[in-house]
Amino acid sequence: MLHSGMGQLLSCVNDIADLDHVEESPAALQQCPQDDVEKRRAALQRHPPGHYRHLTSLVNLANSLADRFERLGALSDLDEAIELHRASLLLHPLGYSDRPTILNNLANGLRDRFTQRGIPSDIDEAIEHHRAALLLCPPGHSLRSRSLNNLAISLQDRPGKQRDILSDLDEATELLRDALVLCPPGHSLRSSTLNNLANSLKARSKQRGIPADLDEAIELLRTALLLCPPDHPLRLTSLNNLARSLRGRFQQRGVSSDLDEAIELYRAALLLCPPGHSLRSTSLNDLAISLRARFEQRGVASDLDESIELLRVVLLLGPVGHSDRSGFLNSLANSLYDRFKQRGILSDLDEAIELHQAALLLFPPGHPDRPVSLNNLGLSIKDRFKQRGVPSDLDEAIELHQAALFLCPHGHFNRSTSLNNLAMSLRDRFNQRGISSDLDKAIELHQAALLHRPHGHPDRSASLNNLAMSLRDRFKQRGTLSDLDEAFRLFLQLSHISHAVSRMDLTAAKSWATSAEETNHDSALLAYQTALKFLDHHVALLSSSPRYFDVVRMVTAVLGMDAFSCGVRRGTLATAVELVEQGRAVFWTQSARLRAPLDELSLLGDTGAALEKEFKQLSFRLRSVFDESGEDQSPEIRQLTMQWNDVVSRIRMLPDFSRFLLPPLFSDLQKAAEEGPVIIVNASRYSCDALIILSSQDPVHVPLDIVQTEVSELSSEFQSLSEQFGSSNHLLKLASILRKLWREVVDSVVQALKESKVQPGSRIWWCPTAEFTLLPLHAAGPYEKKKDNLSDIYISSYTPTLATLIRARQQVSGDASPQHFVAIGQANPKGAKALENVAPELAVVAQRLASVVSVTSLADGDATVQGALDALNHNQWLHLACHGMPNRQQPFESSFAMRDGFLMIKDIIRSNWQNPEFAFLSACHTTVGDEKSPDESIHLAAAMQFSGFRSVIGSMWSVDDDVARQVVSTFYGNLVDGSERLDCTRAAGALHKALKSLRKKISLEQQIVFVHIGV
Repeated sequence: MLHSGMGQLLSCVNDIADLDHVEESPAALQQCPQDDVEKRRAALQRHPPGHYRHLTSLVNLANSLADRFERLGALSDLDEAIELHRASLLLHPLGYSDRPTILNNLANGLRDRFTQRGIPSDIDEAIEHHRAALLLCPPGHSLRSRSLNNLAISLQDRPGKQRDILSDLDEATELLRDALVLCPPGHSLRSSTLNNLANSLKARSKQRGIPADLDEAIELLRTALLLCPPDHPLRLTSLNNLARSLRGRFQQRGVSSDLDEAIELYRAALLLCPPGHSLRSTSLNDLAISLRARFEQRGVASDLDESIELLRVVLLLGPVGHSDRSGFLNSLANSLYDRFKQRGILSDLDEAIELHQAALLLFPPGHPDRPVSLNNLGLSIKDRFKQRGVPSDLDEAIELHQAALFLCPHGHFNRSTSLNNLAMSLRDRFNQRGISSDLDKAIELHQAALLHRPHGHPDRSASLNNLAMSLRDRFKQRGTLSDLDEAFRLFLQLSHISHAVSRMDLTAAKSWATSAEETNHDSALLAYQTALKFLDHHVALLSSSPRYFDVVRMVTAVLGMDAFSCGVRRGTLATAVELVEQGRAVFWTQSARLRAPLDELSLLGDTGAALEKEFKQLSFRLRSVFDESGEDQSPEIRQLTMQWNDVVSRIRMLPDFSRFLLPPLFSDLQKAAEEGPVIIVNASRYSCDALIILSSQDPVHVPLDIVQTEVSELSSEFQSLSEQFGSSNHLLKLASILRKLWREVVDSVVQALKESKVQPGSRIWWCPTAEFTLLPLHAAGPYEKKKDNLSDIYISSYTPTLATLIRARQQVSGDASPQHFVAIGQANPKGAKALENVAPELAVVAQRLASVVSVTSLADGDATVQGALDALNHNQWLHLACHGMPNRQQPFESSFAMRDGFLMIKDIIRSNWQNPEFAFLSACHTTVGDEKSPDESIHLAAAMQFSGFRSVIGSMWSVDDDVARQVVSTFYGNLVDGSERLDCTRAAGALHKALKSLRKKISLEQQIVFVHIGV
């Protein structure tokens, strides 16, 4: 007997459902072993034409071949299945009850072949057969809902060249709405029909750009997924369809949560496709493509690396001859190309080109994916030209992009990308050969691309930037002012972007700022403000986990320093302060969002106290989940983030909390100078300046008699010298550097401080940027007899940012609270040489403090990583004597050497210590941070300060073991000095006094190695 059953709901490659399948029995349908085809071929030979089982055997062999094609992708199986279905149709004349089923099976095979080979006649014939089947299934017929579904799916698949694509999609949508009416809740086809209607709406949204269609599709798919609990045969289909739709909405609107949810769904789908599953390669491919998309938005290298590893597995599962091999080749090539763009590894580019060339051979003329393949190969070859300079590569890239554009007529979804790619290649050829017509054509193409990217389009900023830069190039060549004016009119549109910010938006804003600087355009300051606003939004997408520091480092670069310089040069000093604060130490600033001081909230009664409690709980849970999770956006993280954002919004509605966690205004930042002036010292390619922040008057600008390259050279010279400290006498060279620092930077600042009535002996705070962070500003001086060095005039401290200093001042413990002090010493650490003076140093600390506080000592076998962390949970005051181990390439792995291993920065910042006050880090290199971005201040001392310590003493280079003991003894004597309680605000003065008293006993390099950070 012929049985009509439902086959695989979804072809994962095409988002479609096969709703008819002919089989001997439901049990046979579920079991299709590898040798099934040969068994059924033998059955057909036993049942020649005229045999009563001939028709059944014909249909069953056709279905087994179709099933094997689905598993293995051999097109010869599909071709044979179609011919068998044609033969069976001839044996089912009009009036035969199973004719609709045979028509549908033949049509489904033709549709599958169309998706593989792109032959238009196949999809047209499929639609004709589906229409014929529907005519045989009038209202009330048991197969009507299936036939409505199948006709709709084929209409969705027919490309626009054959017929009006929108009328096809409109008809498909209406057919599926009719089908859904025939599938009420509880109906076996309801889930599949919901999926198909959603896919039709998604396709129509892609063509017409109607957001409501895509939103409706996603809601339908959520409903369909609810109808497919675990173990449901259609759950895999529903997971994939919802994931694809969310990824599509992300591509339209750039909302990161859509992409994060899509990745979660793809991971869930992959779990349902274990090794050997026919859809495992497709599932791996979908997940890999989505991870690559997230990399493109956020730049997290681990996403891209995971994508490449998944795609290498996919390619092994799709050998030569596999129907999906072209797509797999393309996906892996794209991810390798992205990694080349990020890391510059030429072997990645060469492999990407080979893969793209192999993929293009599998997309013959007429194939719907040929334009994408041409574009991808063109981009890769253009980059090879940029690397190796072979002119023929650029010409070949242009030809490929021209061919791609020819295949993307008006209305084609990929037209804007093709316009953009060809335009950029022509602009590159103009820059190489100076042919004006290339630039004119590039501008024309960029203008056309921009029309396809309206407000809200995620690629609009890229088009604005590309067109503006091309117009700027033409202005440079011909001097036509209207081109320059139009370029900046385009750039100005960036300031109005309101959608979720991507790396491309930030890149475009940086490009605007650079162009404005080069042409001295008056929009430069707005460009920096826009770029830093984008930076804040972009970094907010990332957790505060150290694994995202590379992304932070990449997107920040010199942005804050150049913005500060721009503000200073334009006389807007308060704005300059706001901008530099926003653009540096971004990792710590982002992390502080989860550690905001909320003491004032509790003063607002029950509402404030409840919000304070809710915020602290959510922040702590978010930090914990971020640290434990292997992914940036697990369901728990996304839910917690939504709750966290909600409580932040409610806090901002309270009086005086409207700017809670927003970048601070100058009026707030000025509070950093309440206890003494803060001097920002900035090095930018545009100017080097100091700005003195005073508590009750406008900032004072001090132009510096040095340029950025000289600062960089001086910093490098000093770093090289400091690495040799301790091995020989470098007094003369060190004094020369300190004199130059005085002459070209610090002396003019001191004169300005005196003019601002800052009295000698006062405390001052240095807030250096860029290469200035690596120089000992506190030690500058003329180093001549009868002339004062800086340390003879003022008491210097440092702060990474103004906000950090303000936060430290706000974290005041009650006067009556008990004080707990722990001294941790490790003289024999794992993996480092022994230290002789650790035990005497701990003894000195305990002796000096005996009159005011009881000191707990943790040494030798007790000074383990966990032992130190546990001690810090119960003590607010810390003295740490051990080896400091900086790691300038991986700064979060900088560490203190304990008996059993290393207490790293990444361990410290996970801690949640209660009201820590002071830390003396008697270890080497505790203020040495990341070599590529010193502005981020990722070093041991900063980590302690970020973790809550209000006042920290650290070292800029190697500390002599015996010198450390002498400094420590004198420092703690000065700190106590008759007091009844320890006061961390006295630490800077105590250190200053200690070093001054030891000048004649220790070398210059050891006199200036220790620095104070904080209050």
